[in-house]
Amino acid sequence: MDIKDYTSGSYKQQYQYKSFMPAAVHIDWQISDSNLIKLLSEADIKLGELNAFSQLVPDIDFFIKMHVSKEAITSSRIEGTQTNISEALQKVEYIDPENRNDWEEVQNYIKAMNESIKALETLPLSNRLLRNTHFTLLQGVRGKHKEPGEFRRSQNWIGGASLGDAVFIPPHFDDLPGLMSDFEKFLNDDKCPLPHLIKIGIAHYQFETLHPFLDGNGRIGRLLITLYLVSKGLLVKPTLYLSAFFEKNKSLYYDNLNRGRTHNDLTQWLKFFMDGIKQTSNSSIETFKSIIELRQQYEYEDIPTLGKKTKLAQEFLHYLYSQPITDSQGVSSHLSINPSTSLRLIEDFIRLGILKEITGYKRNRVFIFEKYITLFE
Repeated sequence: MDIKDYTSGSYKQQYQYKSFMPAAVHIDWQISDSNLIKLLSEADIKLGELNAFSQLVPDIDFFIKMHVSKEAITSSRIEGTQTNISEALQKVEYIDPENRNDWEEVQNYIKAMNESIKALETLPLSNRLLRNTHFTLLQGVRGKHKEPGEFRRSQNWIGGASLGDAVFIPPHFDDLPGLMSDFEKFLNDDKCPLPHLIKIGIAHYQFETLHPFLDGNGRIGRLLITLYLVSKGLLVKPTLYLSAFFEKNKSLYYDNLNRGRTHNDLTQWLKFFMDGIKQTSNSSIETFKSIIELRQQYEYEDIPTLGKKTKLAQEFLHYLYSQPITDSQGVSSHLSINPSTSLRLIEDFIRLGILKEITGYKRNRVFIFEKYITLFE
């Protein structure tokens, strides 16, 4: 079926409301829209550039941790969680008690992303993996009573205070097993000739339409994109996350998803999605270039001025790449040095303009690698 001819589904009468019954996606697809094909080509090229560039960046795993943190914050913020990157990178004891629920949700998302990417080494991208990821996402936070790790067994809805005034009502839970089976087969059908970026664009649309969990569907659906790209080898490392693009274009994001259901216009959603892949890939490349430039300055110009301390200072800088907000205790523990040595090292980094103290206290001081964090904001 040509994407332009796709009928998204129909409404099914339930008790006092109608739920949306999506059409299957594990079908023979074709693409004839020349503008979509052009956008697909441009997105493919940019994603390939990002993948190649990421393999040239030394110690890239340090920087991926920051990408994951940024994604967790942005994806959670789309759902209403208010935590910035500086808060997310701090220890819980430094977080205002009023903000700890949001902080914990972001930490869960970081853990869920890391675990799911690791799980791809032994599991296919499957309903099982998504349920496991969902279980981690909702542990001990808001939503913990909404069946973590299980597809829903009751009706949910989007927008409005009740089913009666809902903006959108996903399929009835009795229909979910068959729909999720179709979804899983679509994800893993390697004989399907559909280009990968088109395929994951359709998969994200379908997942958000199914809304298979009682909570956390948006976050899992956005994470699904990166998991797919890694599982199919389009990315060697998990370096692309679309939440920042979706948040920046939030109205268009929801409008284009909804237009697929209301107007059978999957083409417009896919054009928006391809643009997101292209823009985000380019943004990620520019971030990596800025990291390399910053690293050159500090590692080859500033730190060598410390003389005998240079080797230890290089180790400290590498630690800051993955933990850019720290305290003397954290430095002492990670580098296995005594507290007085860690404090002197921190003072050297303050003098070099690498670190800045952010509490104003004489004790329990916290230090930030501000120029580095700014690259991810």
